[in-house]
Amino acid sequence: MGEKSSLTRASAKSESLRATVPKGIVNFLKLKPGDTLEWEMEIKNSERIALVKSVQKKKEKMKAV
Repeated sequence: MGEKSSLTRASAKSESLRATVPKGIVNFLKLKPGDTLEWEMEIKNSERIALVKSVQKKKEKMKAV
């Protein structure tokens, strides 16, 4: 898969960048608004690689009142 997206500054005072998650990745990871992504960084053969994983939220149990 060769999905691409461009970066924009998160805010004028921030050094963080913001990216849009391509539709193919959204579908592949079954993402929804409000989901959390976990980022991991590693170096393999002198190449910088970022791994992105969808963090599954545990369903909260509802208590009867």
